[in-house]
Amino acid sequence: MISDGAIGEFESRMSLSEIMTIMIYWHLSGYKNFKEFYTKEVQVHLRGEFPRAVSYSRFVELMPYATLPLFIFAKCIGSDCTGTSFIDSTKLAVCNNKRIYRHKTFKGLAQRSKTSMGWFFGFKLHIVTDEFSNIIDFALTGGNVDDRNRNLIDKLIKKITGLLVGDKGYIGLFSYLYDKGIKIIHGLRSNMKNKLISLREKALLRRRPSIVETTIGVLKDHLSLEHTRHRSPTNFASHVFSCIISYAFFNARKNLNSSPLSLAS
Repeated sequence: MISDGAIGEFESRMSLSEIMTIMIYWHLSGYKNFKEFYTKEVQVHLRGEFPRAVSYSRFVELMPYATLPLFIFAKCIGSDCTGTSFIDSTKLAVCNNKRIYRHKTFKGLAQRSKTSMGWFFGFKLHIVTDEFSNIIDFALTGGNVDDRNRNLIDKLIKKITGLLVGDKGYIGLFSYLYDKGIKIIHGLRSNMKNKLISLREKALLRRRPSIVETTIGVLKDHLSLEHTRHRSPTNFASHVFSCIISYAFFNARKNLNSSPLSLAS
């Protein structure tokens, strides 16, 4: 157990829970720059909540110690499968394409790949959500990893039962997943024969963009999932995990505000 007074080999006035809370809250704060958030919000307006807050440079040194706890928390906070799930992936570029050959921070880790929007250098975030846009599970891979990679799929479907809805990028997985008790439905390419599916399954295919792609949009546009200013792989991982955790709170608040009880009040 890590005490409030020590984190690893470093002495710190701040506890691990305080560090994690600040990293998660940044995504919900509206600030786009973490340094600005820490110096203007935490050290000024949140002094009462974090009386032992250290300097910004010292906090950056402590952030890597929260990576593993954030990963465990992000995995544990995932929603339960309801029998209908949606799967998708999104790119996480770590630098501008013009700087790929000069980029050193993620050398040997990030990979070059191509999406429908063009080439990028970085990673992929793969997510599985339920019909309420709650994230069930996720995985972080290199940018060149195929969405249909069997090892990746095995990790993502551990909590999944019933029906799985994806896009055309998951074509070819039907037999593999059917043997595991999961039925996947997906869009068809123009040169493929049409298949009969139920009206419910057809409706779910139409709903897919508004569910999983909206989730990705919230992660990127509102919670600052993707940026190209990372200075270490460890802090990049902490950033991704804390963003996923913040999304769970964001989505819970959204669902609460849209409930009949809150509207009636």
